[in-house]
Amino acid sequence: MHIRPIQEKDNAAIANIIRENLEYYHLDVPGTAYFDSELDQLSHFYSLPNAAYWVLVENEQVLGGVGVAPFKEHVAELQKLYLSHTVKGKGYGQQLMTQALEFAKVHYQGIYLETFSTMDKAIHLYEKNHFEKLTIPLGSSGHDTMDCWYLKQF
Repeated sequence: MHIRPIQEKDNAAIANIIRENLEYYHLDVPGTAYFDSELDQLSHFYSLPNAAYWVLVENEQVLGGVGVAPFKEHVAELQKLYLSHTVKGKGYGQQLMTQALEFAKVHYQGIYLETFSTMDKAIHLYEKNHFEKLTIPLGSSGHDTMDCWYLKQF
């Protein structure tokens, strides 16, 4: 198992993992990443300056991923951290989180994320990594369905 930058050949696999996770949580609705216009072309979207997306791969099979992209001045957004159901609970989410945080520390003063209150394992991961829960969103990401917001400052 290893983590590497996303490649064009990974687009369909990671989009499928993200959609399966959102369907599982009944979040396949407008206002979530499910309908993001860039979801099927993440390798292109994350080629922007100060943005990156990494995939978790085993034997060339994509099993998860995470992205970091600009959000507000000096603040990044942690985006699309999802794993295949087959590898959850094995520490790979933390490995992806570490990759994203190391990148964000170099380019930003903080990192923001949005999630949904029913995604308890994700929330546990964020809090374990010292993200602080906010009472209101830091700004608009277009994911208006999300009801939990977190910020980590470096």
